[in-house]
Amino acid sequence: MTAEANAAENAARLDDWPLRPWLLAAIGGLAGLIVHLILESGGESPAGAALAGFTFFAAAAASFVLTPHRWKEAAIFALGLGVVMGGIAWLAVDSGDSVAGTEFAFAAGVFFSLLAIPLFQADFHRKRWATPYAETHFHVWSDAVSAGGALAFVLLSWLLLWLLQALFSLIGFEFIEVLIDTDGFAGFFIGVTFGAAMGVLRNQLGIIGTLQRVVMLVFSLLTVPFALAIVFFLFVLIATGGSALWEATDSATPVLLACALGCFVLANAVVRDDDEARSDSALMRYAALALSASIFPLTVFAAISMGIRIDQHGLSPERLWALVAIAIATAYGLAYWVGLARGRLSGWGHHLRRANLHLAVVSCILALLLALQIVDFGGISARQQVARLDAGEVSVEKFDFAALRWDFGDAGRQLLFRMARGEGEVAERAAEAAAMEERYPYVEQHNKRVSELAFRFDDPQLREWAESHVRSSPWVCWGDCVVLDLGMDGDRHHVAYVSSGEIQHVRFRDDGVPDPPETPLAPLPPDAEVSEDNVEVREWTGRRIYVDGQPVGEPFN
Repeated sequence: MTAEANAAENAARLDDWPLRPWLLAAIGGLAGLIVHLILESGGESPAGAALAGFTFFAAAAASFVLTPHRWKEAAIFALGLGVVMGGIAWLAVDSGDSVAGTEFAFAAGVFFSLLAIPLFQADFHRKRWATPYAETHFHVWSDAVSAGGALAFVLLSWLLLWLLQALFSLIGFEFIEVLIDTDGFAGFFIGVTFGAAMGVLRNQLGIIGTLQRVVMLVFSLLTVPFALAIVFFLFVLIATGGSALWEATDSATPVLLACALGCFVLANAVVRDDDEARSDSALMRYAALALSASIFPLTVFAAISMGIRIDQHGLSPERLWALVAIAIATAYGLAYWVGLARGRLSGWGHHLRRANLHLAVVSCILALLLALQIVDFGGISARQQVARLDAGEVSVEKFDFAALRWDFGDAGRQLLFRMARGEGEVAERAAEAAAMEERYPYVEQHNKRVSELAFRFDDPQLREWAESHVRSSPWVCWGDCVVLDLGMDGDRHHVAYVSSGEIQHVRFRDDGVPDPPETPLAPLPPDAEVSEDNVEVREWTGRRIYVDGQPVGEPFN
């Protein structure tokens, strides 16, 4: 019997507990009700966020780890994880905008939780590095399958509830609709259904183990085509010197990291728990080897792409978090290369499995440290951005002073206020940014633009429609804008917006709703300047718009 099958059999034997579905349904229902009521009443306060985080993650952890043979230990772990995530939620909300990237810190906490649960289930806290990889691997996949099945059951339960509501409403009974609208019911219902489904599924870990192997078998079918695509991509990228990659630095990094993650998942779907459980297909094994070897170059290219972006625009909290993700992915890729070198063609799977376990523990600890906001990514980014300005790497005109005011937390604002106390253009621009009341002052600018529209007609209703359209579609007018009434076009009120660079035709219905634009934008002559006095409509075979006496666009009517 393989190690994978042994892990499934042991888990099924130890975790069979008839009381589990009822207990988890009660825990889930209570937790769902509490979280729902907290979010409805005071979820935006640090205390409310902490309590909601504690309740949600403690209940979620309990649904995975609660077992009859060590329920006290499992309860302590679940409550402890709830305390940690509640504290992280409290930090994220309490920090407000004083610390940059709090949403990423909370995401790191979630990542920590996802790794900590299977490590606890595999008894890593007792066995340390002697923990069998098969047990950890089994729990990772069985947790994923169980959670997916439970979420599907929650969705199915909601669909059934709405169907019953529609059915009973046909005979005049609205009690289900009233129940659904009752405050707290949604959270309670989701918690009960998720907990009950998890209880049933966790009692069937033997079947879940079989389903897990089926899932890995299905995943392994994708290994060969994905490996061919990745190898071809890397070959073309290297052969062309990476020119395509360097021209797409905005999207290259996340795409490359996603591909590296795909390589990791599909390679492990073939490698499995041990060599005995590994796929018998030589083609799949070589495809898994190719995918394992591809992780490192993909992450290196992702690092280079991010490096180009940083060289162009400097550091930001988001880019620093991306660097953390790249560092973790690169560590996996490098460890896989070492495993391939040590194992050669026969024993490389064993080294990959050990690397997975070791790096999972390291990643778990690192995620927890980052979630606690020990490192201020906003301060690091702000200092580097100011250093670029001082070194002349970015001009004063192109430097984003507003980012120091809004995007880097208190550390960025302190640097901005210090710069504002100086002299010269830098101080003036810093003072302007420090006085900003909105991160994006476009709303005020746009309202001013609407108030300064130049109308060449007096119809108050048409003016109101034209102004409303500019408010909802600000791209209609750029800079100075003249609005012309071109009369009726069938049953539509035809209006033209003449602004810097282009003309846009809009046709309003009698209720003021504009039709979707059909006429392409008409460009103005390069040297044309729009003002209220130089825009006119002239008769010409048909009619057309003139700017500075020059015809613009196609004739209409």
